Amino acid sequence: MARTTGSHSDITGPRVRASALRLFAKGGYAAVSMRAIAAEVGVQAGALYNYTPDKQSLLFDLLRGHMQELLAHVPPLSPESATAQLDRFVAFHIEFHAERPDAVFISYMELRNLTPENFAAIEELRRQYEDHLENILRAGVASGQFDVSDTKIVTLAIIAMLTGVNTWFRAEGRLSLDQVVQQYGDMVRRAVAAA
Repeated sequence: MARTTGSHSDITGPRVRASALRLFAKGGYAAVSMRAIAAEVGVQAGALYNYTPDKQSLLFDLLRGHMQELLAHVPPLSPESATAQLDRFVAFHIEFHAERPDAVFISYMELRNLTPENFAAIEELRRQYEDHLENILRAGVASGQFDVSDTKIVTLAIIAMLTGVNTWFRAEGRLSLDQVVQQYGDMVRRAVAAA
């Protein structure tokens, strides 16, 4: 099939992913057809298969891309205090995700639509991110800065709490993102009894 006039792989490929992300977040993966994605992009439905083998691959690529970008930007562990590292993690998590609400939404709501193999791959990336925070908590416990009995449970609770910001935060709301980061940082430090 001939490429649609004005279509270029380096332009259309990202547009396919951006449109799929927006449509999956708005209507849900199961309700969105490849035809709907093609219409949003402005190409024929058959042209999508130049950019992705199928809808499952497209969803997986979106979720994997989000997790890979997250892992590439998470602040590295450092010799500074565990409390300082925890503060940086909290700020990073909230700020990174506030800029990507659709990616965050499908990363949680559409996991159930992945094949078992794709689900396992995304879970492994999520575990790497969780391990990063858990290493900060373990360092804080070892140094006496934190009082945490089960670092894994506290890791999952903190990530859930931070990710929840995306469900209610609005830039035009009464609190700025910086104020939200500060308040959540205070809550997280209290939750781990940081010295």
